[in-house]
Amino acid sequence: MSMNTRQELLRVLSELCACCPEVRFGQLVANVSYLAKGPTNEAIWDVEDEELLDAARKHLEDWRSRQNAGA
Repeated sequence: MSMNTRQELLRVLSELCACCPEVRFGQLVANVSYLAKGPTNEAIWDVEDEELLDAARKHLEDWRSRQNAGA
């Protein structure tokens, strides 16, 4: 794991928090881990930072696409 990856992950999670203020942070992390690894109990424990970052980026991109489609 690199510090750059972690910092970027925190930045993307921060953006997601701003987009979805009704979602608790723990919920957000769990949801993104499920997107990365699948809906298993182990997902949140087994997901690597890079996988979490990729899933968080995709989730943010999907959220923005839905917002733009509705505008």
